[in-house]
Amino acid sequence: MRRVDLASPGFKANPYPFYARLRAEEPVCPVVLPDKQVVWLITRYDDVAMVLKDDRFAKDRLKALPAEQLAKQPWVPAQFKPLTRNMLDVDPPDHTRVRALVQKAFTPRVIEQVRERIENLTEELLDRAVKRGGMDLVRDYALPIPTTIIAEMLGVPVEDRHKFHRWSRVIVQSNPSGWRMVRAIPNVWMFLRYIRKLVKARRARPQEDLVSDLVQVEEAGDQLSEDELLAMIFLLLIAGHETTVNLIGNGSLALLEHPDQMEKLREDPELIKSAVEELLRHSGPLETATERFAREDATVADVKIPHGALVYAVLASANRDEQQFANPEAVDITREPNRHLAFGLGVHYCLGAPLARLEGQIAINALLHRVSNLRLAVAPEALRWRRGLVLRGLEALPVELSP
Repeated sequence: MRRVDLASPGFKANPYPFYARLRAEEPVCPVVLPDKQVVWLITRYDDVAMVLKDDRFAKDRLKALPAEQLAKQPWVPAQFKPLTRNMLDVDPPDHTRVRALVQKAFTPRVIEQVRERIENLTEELLDRAVKRGGMDLVRDYALPIPTTIIAEMLGVPVEDRHKFHRWSRVIVQSNPSGWRMVRAIPNVWMFLRYIRKLVKARRARPQEDLVSDLVQVEEAGDQLSEDELLAMIFLLLIAGHETTVNLIGNGSLALLEHPDQMEKLREDPELIKSAVEELLRHSGPLETATERFAREDATVADVKIPHGALVYAVLASANRDEQQFANPEAVDITREPNRHLAFGLGVHYCLGAPLARLEGQIAINALLHRVSNLRLAVAPEALRWRRGLVLRGLEALPVELSP
């Protein structure tokens, strides 16, 4: 069985040759992680799409694992318990009910209402960068945009956004077992304490924000439990910015690495929608879909995955599958059709996709409009990638620029 550290920064720098080998030789492949956990990687486009929609692969481990495996599950601190009720980790009908309560806040029509705020924010950030003649494109641009927007939508004071990003960084880099989870415990505790205080404040004095809406839903009946409420806000704060930071950061790097495509987009800003779809496909913010568990023995591509197995559908591999995309290693901002899986598929399709798309489109177009000579300030091999199983994003992206 292959041993590989899928979460390491070194692997994250270029995982694509490894996945190409798996697609060719072993498209359904068990690997052993450094903590001795076995995960099954699904790497071909058609198989990934099937697994994302197939209810044989559950999100809720309590409903999927056989009794003997449940008894051996690693210890989960009490602080983590409410988080097991988040939307990503439950199946229908619970998932359907919880998602319906928040879905209306993320429709394209509602998201369009924050367009002007995103545009103004990008201009403010670029004003500062142009004056300095450079920036860390992750810290100074890709990060403040989605953190500010999701904070304002939820009703979190903007001055607190740095706190929740600091906490979420540690949490998303932790593993369900091992020392990294232990290290994450204080951050989870502080994050949940913060959310509880926010919920208490909105109960006492509701405002025009999403947390107030969710509190009122929870108080209206048994539709949303206290744990579900905390888990929902926690998830929205983390997922509401982590993925978009990577979309803007990874996407900007891909354009820097393909200057002909960057110039094409600069000359024709109307291509931004198809450009963002191509950047999502080529350098998406998620390397894999979040974990799933086999409810029963399940055969995929003639390989039997045993009941209780931990399964990762590898989005980064599916999105470069030669059987689905012509010349998949290239960036082509006019690619059509482009049925990428960067936001998943099925009932767990990313709720925030309309917001992420809009933020990515505005941020990248504004950057190219305001800056004529955008270039890396370090050698490409000096770039460092963040540790983590699911997400794929840069620690920093130092750039020099001219107005």
